[in-house]
Amino acid sequence: MPFSSHEADRVRAVWQDLDLPGIVDVHTHFMPRPVMDKVWAYFDSAGPLVGREWPITYRADEDVRVSTLRDFGIRAYSSLVYPHKPDMAEWLNGWANDFAAHHEDCLHTATFYPEESATAYVSRAIQAGTRVFKSHIQVGDYSPTDSLLDGVWSQIADTQVPVIIHCGSGPAPGNHTGPEPIRALLHRFPSLPLIIAHMGMPEYEPFLDFALEYPNVHLDTTMAFTDFAEENAPFPADLRSRLADAGDKILFGSDFPNIPYGYTHALEVITGLGMDDDWLRNVFYRNGARLFAIEQH
Repeated sequence: MPFSSHEADRVRAVWQDLDLPGIVDVHTHFMPRPVMDKVWAYFDSAGPLVGREWPITYRADEDVRVSTLRDFGIRAYSSLVYPHKPDMAEWLNGWANDFAAHHEDCLHTATFYPEESATAYVSRAIQAGTRVFKSHIQVGDYSPTDSLLDGVWSQIADTQVPVIIHCGSGPAPGNHTGPEPIRALLHRFPSLPLIIAHMGMPEYEPFLDFALEYPNVHLDTTMAFTDFAEENAPFPADLRSRLADAGDKILFGSDFPNIPYGYTHALEVITGLGMDDDWLRNVFYRNGARLFAIEQH
């Protein structure tokens, strides 16, 4: 069993103490079993994109992982899938569509890759009810400004389906990571609804600037502020005061199940930032509920 009833009690206490109905976790991973096994094997090997020992705390069968989130009181979560090569994204989208159909608390997720078919299958995904896309610049090793994605970004700007995009250079830099490609993308499509994963780690400041400058750019907290992340990519102390200004632009994300620590730690480092309760309510629930039209109590 990957968690204890005591852990569930601790997680639930965080949102109950804030008088919330639960937590919206925008950054969780559910994938086809062969893909998830390969992802876990990559983490186990401390591959180049990981670069350090990274134990998977919630390694368990899919139904156990779903049950874990429900026991924690997670009101909504995602099944972030992402391709690393052509002719993979549409297959992943089909799996994610089926997963969402059988798990009503999962935000229907889809993905894309720069390829000739991308515009068409993204259109189909939107028509099928996709509520969030995942773009992984580091693993996919592609530029977000690739011309093959022009039709994708245009549709996303028009429909305002958010994209959780891993574009920071953590935990290891890629050929197209960092703020400059996103700056160029937002210059062309300033209304894009981007959710910058991991607070843009480690390039926190420019990505925080984007969130404050562009009305539809958000940040997710995934792994940020945790002891694990602070070892190699500490959040600058002089930026913490600016987090208050971005309180309506920050969403909670965990990276469950692929985290090397307990879920409670991801919550407690945020409650320990010194922000007021209203800021915490926004981050843990209200911002995500508003963005994804989840009923608020």
